[in-house]
Amino acid sequence: MVMRILLAGVAGLAITGGAYAQEVTLRLAHFAAATHPGHVAAEQFAANVEKRTDGAVKVEIYPANELGSPPEQLEQTVLGAIDMNLPTQGGLDKYDKAFGTVMTPFAFANYEEAWQVLDGPFQEWVAPRIEEKGLVLLSTWEYGFRNITNSVHPIEKPEDVKGLTLRTPPELQIVAALEGLGASTTQIAFPELPNALNQGVVDGQENPIGVIYHYNLNEFQEHLALTRHVYNSMTHVINKSTWDKLTEDQQTILREESQAAAKSMREAVVAQEAEEIAALKERGMKITEPDLKPFAAMMESARKRVADYSGQENMDKFLSFLD
Repeated sequence: MVMRILLAGVAGLAITGGAYAQEVTLRLAHFAAATHPGHVAAEQFAANVEKRTDGAVKVEIYPANELGSPPEQLEQTVLGAIDMNLPTQGGLDKYDKAFGTVMTPFAFANYEEAWQVLDGPFQEWVAPRIEEKGLVLLSTWEYGFRNITNSVHPIEKPEDVKGLTLRTPPELQIVAALEGLGASTTQIAFPELPNALNQGVVDGQENPIGVIYHYNLNEFQEHLALTRHVYNSMTHVINKSTWDKLTEDQQTILREESQAAAKSMREAVVAQEAEEIAALKERGMKITEPDLKPFAAMMESARKRVADYSGQENMDKFLSFLD
């Protein structure tokens, strides 16, 4: 699909010196629900970009997988059919394995530590690498620490995970973490998850609190354990060819507003998490906060699987950032 260009009422593309001469409409696709902080941040980004460019750059947003599954959206962004995307590191690691290290089980102690690493040495490391694959990394947004829900029993200790059948996305890191705890895993497309939970195809699933809340997974799951086993975040990328056609001023505005949107989303996710947990409890979920040290102690095999997948050299580099 070719990006649509608006030229003061004349259809077509006018390029002067490699830059858009007049107006351009960029398509931004993502997987978050329309009520999720990720979409709210995307709306902020779009509004501010249009305002600061005096309407020369407009952004159309397509939330909740309207333009395809997350892998399909990212592939279309690499190809240029979609201009911008907000994949997680689990999507980007299909194009560069270095991104896979971020989702190492129990890598980060808290949000602040994750932000410090991802905004600093990690971005400096991976941005040039992903650009070679046709994507420019604008900034890292948020998604959150992932937690387990199930309909069988509360999870107080690692042994409570053993024997559960849990749905995961296709990311190896998440699969490795849950299988390291003794669960059986199966991959089900997210749009099919509520029906799978309702029919008892799986015992449970895992996701950040915001996803559990905004998609009302409490309607199918009784128990929520705050395991925080894997961290990942939405990452704002733009097609390299699209980026190169923007003026330097427009590029600066997009990057600055992407960073501002990231800051807003991070603040919203952290602020809303406690409220969403309380709301899920009010909806009837039984919530446990287990000691995570015994869970992390069982991750040796999982971390080895992540290192094998991402490459030991990449893993060593990532771990040096944590030090």
